[in-house]
Amino acid sequence: MTDDPDQLVFSYGALQLAELQRAILGRIFSAEDDMLPGFTLDYADMADPRFGELTGTSQHPVLRRTGDPRDKIIGKVYRFTEDELDAADQFEVLMFRREQVTLASGRTAWVYLTG
Repeated sequence: MTDDPDQLVFSYGALQLAELQRAILGRIFSAEDDMLPGFTLDYADMADPRFGELTGTSQHPVLRRTGDPRDKIIGKVYRFTEDELDAADQFEVLMFRREQVTLASGRTAWVYLTG
């Protein structure tokens, strides 16, 4: 594993919360604004009680792929190390899977999707 934070992660929800970052990743991250075209947001109830404890809510935004470039999700891009990406996977794994997407900026980043 590398200590270089070279893994781009696009967040549209809970990973933007500083306290959640500190709790699951061990530090608070700086971020850059970006957008994800071709998606809209829905909301889902989270069954994992850890989610509510860390975020203060039982609802989580979830991406819905539309394929329509006019649909855009505004979010933040973070730079994680591979170890931090693994830690984020452990938190998100119950309901989400990680997939690479192309952002409006042209960068490729990981995002957590349902399914």
